[in-house]
Amino acid sequence: MAKYVLGLDNGGTLVKAAIFDVSGREIITKGVHTPLLTPRPGYTERDMEALWRHNCTCVKDAITGAQLDPGDIIGVSVCGHGKGLYLWGKDDKPAYHGIVSTDSRAWAYPEKWYAQGTAQKLYPQTCQKLLASQQVALLAWLKDNERTAYDNIKWVFSVKDYIRFRLTGEAYSEVTDMSGSGLLDIVNCRFDPQQLDALGIGEVFDKLAPLRFSYEQCGSITKETAELTGLKAGTPVAGGMFDIDSCAVAMQVTTPEELCTIAGTWSINEYISRTPVIDGSIAMNSLFAIPGYFLVEECSATSAGNLDWFIDQFIDKKNVPEGKRLYDYIDELAASVSPEDCDVYFLPFLYGSNDHPLGKGALVGLTAYHELAHCIRAVYEGVVFSHKTHIDRLLKTRTPPKTIRMAGGAVNSVLWVQLFADILGIPIETIAVKELGALGCAMAAAIAAGEFKDYPEAVSAMVKIKQKVEPNREQGEIYRKKYEKYSAVCTALAGIWDKFSV
Repeated sequence: MAKYVLGLDNGGTLVKAAIFDVSGREIITKGVHTPLLTPRPGYTERDMEALWRHNCTCVKDAITGAQLDPGDIIGVSVCGHGKGLYLWGKDDKPAYHGIVSTDSRAWAYPEKWYAQGTAQKLYPQTCQKLLASQQVALLAWLKDNERTAYDNIKWVFSVKDYIRFRLTGEAYSEVTDMSGSGLLDIVNCRFDPQQLDALGIGEVFDKLAPLRFSYEQCGSITKETAELTGLKAGTPVAGGMFDIDSCAVAMQVTTPEELCTIAGTWSINEYISRTPVIDGSIAMNSLFAIPGYFLVEECSATSAGNLDWFIDQFIDKKNVPEGKRLYDYIDELAASVSPEDCDVYFLPFLYGSNDHPLGKGALVGLTAYHELAHCIRAVYEGVVFSHKTHIDRLLKTRTPPKTIRMAGGAVNSVLWVQLFADILGIPIETIAVKELGALGCAMAAAIAAGEFKDYPEAVSAMVKIKQKVEPNREQGEIYRKKYEKYSAVCTALAGIWDKFSV
């Protein structure tokens, strides 16, 4: 009998359901765009009931499209964007809109905690820089600004823990997500009430569901869920993981030698280590999906999502030639301008900044000479420059890798992958499967179902390298000089952003 696993990926803009066989072959993927609610500047939210319905639709469409017997699906798992906040109420309804990881409304709370010394005091437990988009800051904001919703909280979830809760009816907090939330003592892998008290949200302790690991079974598909999705009731559901862990697992990051970058809504740059980096030189340590490892991470909401916004605002779809994919058309426009002929610099800070907490997106250096193609190339380059900022910080803590594994929407652009190789000066490898987040959590499902004993065994069976892109050294020298200008622009504007509000 054929065996299949299903992975659900809840990213910042899309819900995707992908079915794989246990050799890692992608059978089918179905996706739905999830509307983003932006009621005020700095706010990015979702309707949680609509999000649940979109997950059910994706799963049902995938099973129907693959023409599978649901009984052949041996396990299900979920991954999703980290940070953000998804609250379940005491009235058994969502307690508030889901808050996405690009939200910046709570920016003042980390600043306050650093000014007071609270963040520094807790650092030996959190091992991470506290951020406005983390659950800890959003809960503090909610307590001060939406007290009715705050008092109604029954469970505090990440997005994937919320979706798993709806699949199974059982509430758990999975380790990889919670270890990036600011709520967890990651050294001891526990919720500490004193840590929460120090942050002013001690009452949240009783709202945190029991901790589980990504590969552990955390319930099974309920009868109600089976009717909504087409899955078989009783199918095991694994804990799942933070999508950056899921992508790392799917990119064969199983030892400290590898380093990977994810160019999606967020710029995620990471490697794994037996010990956290706690000298303050990097932003984030969290617990990795493979026990015994920490995920050492540099991240910000400064990646490929900026291009999606630019396309929505400035690209007339009518100009795309018939039969040509939109992103192929965009690639051709960017490629029509040489790097030395594009002295325009894009700061990819539409959703957040890795330079200043109030940094904003900008195109700098425009003249009447420049056209749409120059701006698109500037967006491509600016996103890679932002990744380079993070990767340079990581490389100060370790030896350079032989290659960098890459995932995210940017891998669909041949030009963009080459830019990563040229600007970073390191070969880039991509993976044969498109839906890496779903593949990683599908491997968790396979382990929970007993198909594999652990992630190294699952990776050996299910992951294949697609291609290796070598850097162009001559282009790299051009980009080195351009990166210096990009950095100078960021430095020059640092004193300006304080005059801006969120």
